[in-house]
Amino acid sequence: QHYFIQSNLRTMAADKKPDPYYDLIMDEDLAKNEWPKAFDAIHKAETQSIMAQVMTKEMFEKMKDIKSERGWTIARAINTGVTNPTSFTGCHAGDLDSYHTFKDFFFPVVEKYHVGYNTKTDKHVTDMDVKKIETVLEKHAEKKIISTRIRCARNLSFFPLNTLGTKEGRVEIADLMEKVFATFPAELQGTFYRHSTMTEDEIKHWVDKHFLFRGKDLMQAASGYHADWPHGRGIFVSKDEGFLMWLNEGDHLRIIAMNQDGDIPTTFARLGKAAKAVEDGIKQVTGKDDVFARDDVLGMITCCPTNLGTGMRGSVHILIPKLIKKIGFEEIDRIARTMQCQARGSSGEHSEVVDRVDISNWRRLGFPEYELVHDMVKCVNAISKMEDECE
Repeated sequence: QHYFIQSNLRTMAADKKPDPYYDLIMDEDLAKNEWPKAFDAIHKAETQSIMAQVMTKEMFEKMKDIKSERGWTIARAINTGVTNPTSFTGCHAGDLDSYHTFKDFFFPVVEKYHVGYNTKTDKHVTDMDVKKIETVLEKHAEKKIISTRIRCARNLSFFPLNTLGTKEGRVEIADLMEKVFATFPAELQGTFYRHSTMTEDEIKHWVDKHFLFRGKDLMQAASGYHADWPHGRGIFVSKDEGFLMWLNEGDHLRIIAMNQDGDIPTTFARLGKAAKAVEDGIKQVTGKDDVFARDDVLGMITCCPTNLGTGMRGSVHILIPKLIKKIGFEEIDRIARTMQCQARGSSGEHSEVVDRVDISNWRRLGFPEYELVHDMVKCVNAISKMEDECE
C-alpha cells in the first residue's frame, strides 16, 4: 500500500494511543512546567541544538509562569529540542508576541542562526524586484539544473501560529483561502485539494510529483504543527503547475513557484506575483489592511526562528554525479555553506544522494529576497564549475 495513504488519511479513533509522528506529546517534566531532567544529558552532548545552547535552568525558572498574548509558554517553546535532542534549532514560537515575551531566549536563538544579524540595531528589509539580481546563471550551470523551486512562508496575523492552532482554526484558514483562490488573476488560477477529502488516486498523483506534503515528522509533531491531522491541510495547484501553495503544513501558507529547468529569474518573478496576489486576495476577502504577521526587526513571523525575515528558500536540483563521487555530499554541503547556501538530498533533508543535490540559500533575515537568490546563483555557478573540473 502507498506509504502516504495510510499515514495521511489515518482515522482518529478516540481510544488511539498518541502518535509521536503527528500528535503533540510533551516531555514529562515540561508537561508539569518543571525544568526537564533530560537537560542533564543534553547539556553534556558534544552537539547541541541552538535552543540547548541558549536555555539555562535559571532562564527557565524566570520564564516558566509567563504567557504570550495567545497563551504560548516557554515549556511549549522548547519541547521539540527536549524530546528530540538531535534537532538543529529545537524551539518554536506560538504567536508573534512569543518572540518578544520571551525575547531573552528567542533573540539569542535568532542571532545564533542568522549569523551577523543584530536584533538590537538591525531592521529587516524586503525587496522581490527580479531586476536587482546581478549574478547571471552561467550556461554550464543552467544545463545541469533539473528544476527550480522558490518558496516563501506567510502567517495570518489574525490567527495564532499553527503550533498553537486548533482543528477549527485550521479549517477556518482553509475555508478563507478557498475564497482567496477565486480572486487570483487568470495565470495563477488552479485547483484546491484538501488532504481530508482527496481521493487515493489524487494523493498518489501529487506525491509522485513531489507536490504534496505528508506530515509525519517527529520534531514538527513535538511543536504542535501536526495536531488534528489531516484536517485543515491542503494544496493549491495552478493550471500550469508553475505555482503551488501549501496550507497549514507548518506555517499557515507556503507560497511556491516552480520551473522544470534552470530559469531562476522567471521562477522568482512568479513568486513575487503570487505573493502579491495572495496578500491582495486576503485583504479583499477579509476587509483587513494588514493580514500577515510581521515585525520590524524579525520580518515575516514564522513558527520556526530559522525562517524569520523573508521566510524564503530558493533552491535548484542540480546534476553533479562526478563531484558527488569525488568529494562526497558532506563536503559539497560544507563548500555551499561558505557561500551562504546549503546542500540537501534532492528529496529533502536527510534523503539519499546519488547523482544530484538540492542547493538553496541559507540566510533568511536581514537581506532582501533578491540578494538571497543572488547567493544561490553564485553558489550553483561555483559547484557546476567544480563538476566540470572533475577528471
